[in-house]
Amino acid sequence: MTDAAEVAGADAAGPAPRTWRTPLVQTSVLAPIAIALGALLAGAIYTWFVGEDVNWDWMNYHEYNVWAVINDRYGIDAMPAGFQTYFNPIVYFPIYYLRHVLPLPYGMMIMGAVHGLNLLLIYFLVRVLLREAAAASAIGAAILIAAVGPMTLSEVGTSFSDILTALPILAGCVLILSARESNQGRYVLAGLLIGAAVGLKLTNAVYAFGAAAAVLAAGRPVRATICLGIGGAAGALLTGGAWSLMLWREFGNPVFPMFNAVFRSPELMAANIMDWQFLPRGLLDALAYPFYWLVGDNRSSEYPFRDARFAVATVLIVLGIGRGLVTRTDIFTRRDTQFLLFFGVSYAAWLGVFAIQRYAVALELLCAPLIVLLIARVLAGSTARLSPLRLNAALLAVAVAIALWSQPGDWFRRPWSSPYQPAISKSLERPANYLLLDKPLAYIAPRLPPQSRFYQIADIALPIMQGGRFDRRIRAALQDPPPGGTWGLHTRDKPIREPLLERYGLRVDASRPCVEIEGAWLGTAMQACPLVARDK
Repeated sequence: MTDAAEVAGADAAGPAPRTWRTPLVQTSVLAPIAIALGALLAGAIYTWFVGEDVNWDWMNYHEYNVWAVINDRYGIDAMPAGFQTYFNPIVYFPIYYLRHVLPLPYGMMIMGAVHGLNLLLIYFLVRVLLREAAAASAIGAAILIAAVGPMTLSEVGTSFSDILTALPILAGCVLILSARESNQGRYVLAGLLIGAAVGLKLTNAVYAFGAAAAVLAAGRPVRATICLGIGGAAGALLTGGAWSLMLWREFGNPVFPMFNAVFRSPELMAANIMDWQFLPRGLLDALAYPFYWLVGDNRSSEYPFRDARFAVATVLIVLGIGRGLVTRTDIFTRRDTQFLLFFGVSYAAWLGVFAIQRYAVALELLCAPLIVLLIARVLAGSTARLSPLRLNAALLAVAVAIALWSQPGDWFRRPWSSPYQPAISKSLERPANYLLLDKPLAYIAPRLPPQSRFYQIADIALPIMQGGRFDRRIRAALQDPPPGGTWGLHTRDKPIREPLLERYGLRVDASRPCVEIEGAWLGTAMQACPLVARDK
């Protein structure tokens, strides 16, 4: 490991021992090729090992939204996935086609391989940050830490877009940190990539704030900020502009149904949807989040996980600041400062707006080069008596400890020996109306007769407005039902919400049996119950 002074070409902190390097790491072509192939292979093998992805969001809207675009369902159905029906579906097209065009598990393994490429970008980040000091130990430690991230592992080979959009975010970070004052084009390209990630998924906006903070520390901040902004606007329009334009024309809200208290589309209630359950309850609580994750407190996620990386990074940042104050030296280069700003501002924005662990996959990955960088800067000079071998061993020991302590989250998977291929009863072979009485059920729509119609009437967050287009669409369909009649679809073992049916003058037909359809989660099922008009 080396001091910041060595990287910057200054002598503020004195010389540091040279680290052990291998010829492979010094080879500019062979190293990234080898890491890219290894990352692709690791992602594919891990996907094969953990099984078929059947996460809640896939069951709710990842599958349905793409199918709806392909089959022109947005003018037929009424929000089968609830308010998520109108989230931008573009980012889910690759996984949809890989899942349905190629036989299982090969399509999903290809997606897992693509997700693995995040490790290649971690390699480039370490090389950019440490430059000549990027030894084999530093690169290996960073890749190991990144590879075992709890949320990262949980999303490999899945339909979640957080890990997929982490690719342009990390690439944008590499470009910002490697940009020179004479080459402003990298800022434009970085903005294009990060803006594209925002257009694909709006929650990625937190990384746009981080990128903006990073370029403010550039050599020419005004020009860099303008270039980043131009690229960001172009990227967001490229991936999200057409969808937002459609929403604006249809509903008067370019991010429908989000921020409807601002745009006030009459189709849904005037409310801004916010998930408050994961947010910290105060400043001290917010500061403690990395240490909650260290001990397995999953207050920022629906399901358990354990992670030491954020706690380790927090301690190292405090030590770095403390060492700088004690020695009265600046141990960080300008590039280091830009990276710290990118990470710190993105993290603060994420924690203050969402604090939903899945949305922090890019941050989780960025923790890996951050920890390696901080160890290099904090220990440089103060550990001069240690041999390079011991320094490298210490760095790898930290990485191994983080890896062993990590416990990935679980969004539910099925073994490849039992893929999700539900049998559809003969009772449901004819097209019908389906009133969805809870979530997530929209994933079954593509497996039922194509002339069927699907109406979600149970969304609590944004219920259908009485008299609106969706309400009118449902009532018109009930007046002229398809040959299969009308059914209420709900999760088995959940009570049927009768008041929802009463609103449309319906009740369950007790003279006819309900029909079960196997659910995507093992051991679960949904029930389709025949509906008839209520007695007046």
